[in-house]
Amino acid sequence: MSYRFVLPEPLRKTVDSAADDWNAHNKVERFWKKDPTLWTQDGEEKWLGWIDIVEREQKEASSQAALAQDIRSAGFESALLLGMGGSSLCPEVLAITFGRQPGFPALHIVDTTDPAQIKATQDKIDLSKTLAVVASKSGSTLEPNVLKQYFFEEMKQAVGADKAGSHFIAITDPGSKMEQVAKGDNFRHIFYGDPQIGGRYSALSNFGVVAATVAGLDTPKLLAEAAKGVASAKQPVANNPAVQLGLLLGSANNSGRDKITIFTSPEIHDLGAWLEQLIAESTGKQGKGITPVDREAIGSPSVYGNDRVFAYVRLKNTADSSQDAKVAALEAAGHPVVHFEISDLYEIFGQFFTWEVATAVAGSIMGINPFNQPDVESAKIETRALTSEYEKSGKLPTRTPFATDSGIELYATDEYAARLKSSARSSDLAGILRAHLDQIHAHDYFATLAFLPMFTGNETIIQGFRHKVRDAKKVATCLGFGPRFLHSTGQDYKGGPNTGVFLQITGGHAIDLPIPGQKYSFGIVIDAQAAGDLAVLESRGRRALRVHLGADIPTGLKKIAAAIDAALA
Repeated sequence: MSYRFVLPEPLRKTVDSAADDWNAHNKVERFWKKDPTLWTQDGEEKWLGWIDIVEREQKEASSQAALAQDIRSAGFESALLLGMGGSSLCPEVLAITFGRQPGFPALHIVDTTDPAQIKATQDKIDLSKTLAVVASKSGSTLEPNVLKQYFFEEMKQAVGADKAGSHFIAITDPGSKMEQVAKGDNFRHIFYGDPQIGGRYSALSNFGVVAATVAGLDTPKLLAEAAKGVASAKQPVANNPAVQLGLLLGSANNSGRDKITIFTSPEIHDLGAWLEQLIAESTGKQGKGITPVDREAIGSPSVYGNDRVFAYVRLKNTADSSQDAKVAALEAAGHPVVHFEISDLYEIFGQFFTWEVATAVAGSIMGINPFNQPDVESAKIETRALTSEYEKSGKLPTRTPFATDSGIELYATDEYAARLKSSARSSDLAGILRAHLDQIHAHDYFATLAFLPMFTGNETIIQGFRHKVRDAKKVATCLGFGPRFLHSTGQDYKGGPNTGVFLQITGGHAIDLPIPGQKYSFGIVIDAQAAGDLAVLESRGRRALRVHLGADIPTGLKKIAAAIDAALA
């Protein structure tokens, strides 16, 4: 791995000052001693197990080899990873980056409650030749629990009740509810997490390593690459890319550059999804936050404000080097740019550790606890209340739209709806969206929160109008699919600075799937999650508009895209 940081002079001086402080107070050494006084002394010492996890995982080589041999011998064709957030995003990076390995199952990630998306994944596989990996640290998270219930019942139908458990593996913390379930259902294996490692810092623990082993990756090699990242993070500040990056991100945030835009070579593009969670969930709290921006195409320097840091993670000998000149143009325009280059895909494991350290260091500079996630819980509480209400009454609470247009319904708080209607030039969808987009000001960001199937067609349409908003308003833009973003960027959207303008998109369900043992279905769950998320955004005074489509999602999205075109005209 090679690295270089290109910074404007004022930011360089600020970072140098922070580096002097870390040197003067031996903070690198204190970091490796797990000194909680580097942060806020709010229980950080309980969450520092990730710092030495690579060395501990390297001592488990024999069990990793045994698992690999078991998976290869069993002849599974597919593996389903059922999890959310930190339990699923690293495995997703591995599945997309490395693809299927010879002699091992293809790894599929199910991190949704959208019934159409679940069904689409199920239709790709033969359950009788599939291994399901249920990944849940606490064992109490809604999504992996209901996904396990669904797929375990489906597996019974496919292979018989007596054999279903042999098609399941659990990764969970000791003593969790999921451990009990796994033992009761005779799972093939149970692997344990470290209770002192939070989900977003768990990529190099069993939550990442077991998934990598199941998928047939070279576990000793990946841990060796991670160990290189560990070694570099122990160096003095001047030679320490992880600490330097953290000092930069924290200092930039404190100076008003509170967004990091992630560019990667196409071969490693999904790294951005993992970085989103790590950075947003760690830093977005107490009205502060570094807002990550992933999957924005590189624009000309003129479309960017002075509130961004850019990170470019490049694969040497990439098949597409067209981004190099565009990134160079950003540097020439005076924007801060962080460069990392890796020469082998396995070096991505060193990147995991480098960015984990950097995020923890940034939290120290920002004066926050980078290991808690208080606002993720708020949406979970709202969702639980709604699903409990459904179990009692058989229906979710309803709201009245403040406007409708061609079958599309618009929702907001009374106060925000009144503001939009009073400033709208017309009462149709385009008029209301124009008024909503007019709420965007300099240094804000625009986020589309889509509680829809994460299908390529849907994403393409949203990506299209997202970039048009960026170019017209010259602000950062984000795209999250629910419910997965609730365990990722959702923390920053609710707990970070009130600089987001949110467009929540929900839709009807052309199909639905039952959840064994529950009165509610997957469709009800995702509807409750969307309602809960909106309620929390609204309670925090966020500028949030919900647009509800019918069951024909692509047609509805095209209507939104056309209305945004008109709104920006």
